Amino acid sequence: MKFFSLLVVLLSLCHGAFAGTLSGNVKATGKSAVVLETVPAKSFPEPSQKAAMDQQGMKFVPALLVIQQGTTVVFTNGDSVAHNVLWPNISGNKKLAHNVGTFNKGKTVSFKYDNAGNVPLLCSLHTEMLGTIVVSPSPYFAETDAGDYSIKDVPDGTYKATAWHNGKATTLTVSVSGDTKLDFSPAN
Repeated sequence: MKFFSLLVVLLSLCHGAFAGTLSGNVKATGKSAVVLETVPAKSFPEPSQKAAMDQQGMKFVPALLVIQQGTTVVFTNGDSVAHNVLWPNISGNKKLAHNVGTFNKGKTVSFKYDNAGNVPLLCSLHTEMLGTIVVSPSPYFAETDAGDYSIKDVPDGTYKATAWHNGKATTLTVSVSGDTKLDFSPAN
């Protein structure tokens, strides 16, 4: 029985040794998102926390929001004029286009993002207003402002890692084994 107990303790200690931090740099100007596209044989619980995006000063704030698939985003109008939120596609798939409607100052609308990918946001009333939501298929993602990123507790394995920058994807294959470095040079 002592051997079995010792084996359980050793296995639980080894579990942490099979995960590391994926980090590196996205060499581009402005904000970028880095997400792991696939996590083999693993499913993730739906996020319980909501995310927020405001329309303030005639801008989407933040201009880039990175969330896990299944997250509900609450859009708030902080301006004194009416705004709209729509996206013409998700990662180029026009069947996933959606318009959540027009709403006045202080009002909110919510939308649950069930499809992973790049979501280009628009306001049909103010064409200069642009924003982006990147929906990650896993909880392994990071946001960077033209610099370093870090994704913690990534299980060892081989993944497709995608850096989203200005609506364009740069995808690389990475084998994570403990702490691993991966740099991106996306086209601006």
